[in-house]
Amino acid sequence: MAVRAVVWRSYYQDSMILMRIAESLRALPGVREAAVLMGTPANHELLAAAGLATPETKAATPGDLVLAVAASTDAEAQAALDAAKGLFDARRREREATGRILPRTLESALRQLPDANLVSISVPGAYAKFEAMRGLRRGLHVFLFSDNVSLADEVELKQVAVRRRLLCMGPDCGTAYLNGVGLGFANVVARGRVGCVAASGTGLQAVASRLAALGEGVSHGIGVGGRDLSAEVDGAMTKLALEALAADPTTEAVILISKPPAASVLPGLEATIRKVGKPIVVSCLGAAARGDGSARWVTTLEDAADAAVALLDGRSWAPRAFSDPVAVRTRLARLRADTTRRGAGLLGLYTGGTLAHEARLLLEPLLGPIASNVGAGGEAGPHRILDLGADEFTVGRLHPMLDPEGRAARVREAGRSAGVGVVLVDLVLGRGVHADPARPLAAAIEDARRAAAADGRSLLVVASVVGTERDPQGLGAQVGALEAAGAEMVPSNAQAARFAALALNPSLEAELLGDAR
Repeated sequence: MAVRAVVWRSYYQDSMILMRIAESLRALPGVREAAVLMGTPANHELLAAAGLATPETKAATPGDLVLAVAASTDAEAQAALDAAKGLFDARRREREATGRILPRTLESALRQLPDANLVSISVPGAYAKFEAMRGLRRGLHVFLFSDNVSLADEVELKQVAVRRRLLCMGPDCGTAYLNGVGLGFANVVARGRVGCVAASGTGLQAVASRLAALGEGVSHGIGVGGRDLSAEVDGAMTKLALEALAADPTTEAVILISKPPAASVLPGLEATIRKVGKPIVVSCLGAAARGDGSARWVTTLEDAADAAVALLDGRSWAPRAFSDPVAVRTRLARLRADTTRRGAGLLGLYTGGTLAHEARLLLEPLLGPIASNVGAGGEAGPHRILDLGADEFTVGRLHPMLDPEGRAARVREAGRSAGVGVVLVDLVLGRGVHADPARPLAAAIEDARRAAAADGRSLLVVASVVGTERDPQGLGAQVGALEAAGAEMVPSNAQAARFAALALNPSLEAELLGDAR
């Protein structure tokens, strides 16, 4: 195997661009691995671990761009490096054709947009605090897309933000909606009466999409980061966001989406909730419901949207396991008529961390312990749920919402595993994500089911899609593609998890379907 590398001095590029170019290089003939990244200490470790470190790369500084390729032959490695230069040149020509001059600093950006009141930051985590602090000190709200920001840095940033009454959304903030404008991975939804405060991206996307399906819209959706309700951060941004929505005249109801708050945070959070003065629905996944009556506590993302709309409409509402239990019973009967043997295990392959967490919380009481990289605990056994967007799967690579091929490979692998009987997947649409994520997933589902059939087994794939018809990918088209591939499509992640449980354990029918016929 040949490894070749080149270093471009003082050539900073956004990490999303770099990962897309690396993805293109990996698809070239003979290329076994490729890295296109800045020469930070963390990236030097990645290069070494991938066998891509060379004397040239070891001299790169954090401001230098490193291109490294491992290929079958030296000529193929060099061809890939030449191709990378062509890709960068094409991007430069495309940008120059627009006549736009891209600012290289916050100050030059503010000279172009002196009335801006928000800065979006996507730099390596080691530099995120510096850039975010500059934004806060200039009086700007901060949308902090960067991950790998230390907890101490997050605490310091949010203390400054609270003192200045500014939003510091993140770190690792995937989605937000402000005044009808979506930031990050955002579904196309209408403005409406519901304000959301959400820890993460896919939780907010799921609720916003469900609100859209119910004919309701989002006034604002404020992301606060997954650690905001930890004891260290003390809910600083969650409480500020709730106060902002309380004062916002366009917000008539509020949804809070989060992991369970730390015990020390809960009293302050509840005190803030009591002051909002508007209907509030709380979906702290995995947290026990609170009974002081100041908010409606629910257990799933779907229920959060349904309960909020019912409150706005003045209707009574109660949670349901399935929106159409009769149809579910019919589909299960059809599946059970196929007596082909099926593995006893469930494998959840998720691109959304909150969706993976929700599925695990719902499934463990139904199926028993589930091994997972989301949430605490989890014992080895036949069932496993993976958040493929977690840091351990995305270091130096695109998030699976941008590059679906990694998950598709795992779906194909599941088809060759005799122990896997049910594969549970999500699909997240919206701006900023892959243009057609259903296509590679559908192809993988077909391959996996074909491989299982060749081995005398059947493989059930249960899927749900987060999105709207107004999304660039189109909800109906994406659902149709997966359905045509043989996936059992279910309206929400929670219902998909329950459907998967019923497929593995028919004795759950009485609990989940009642007497629906």
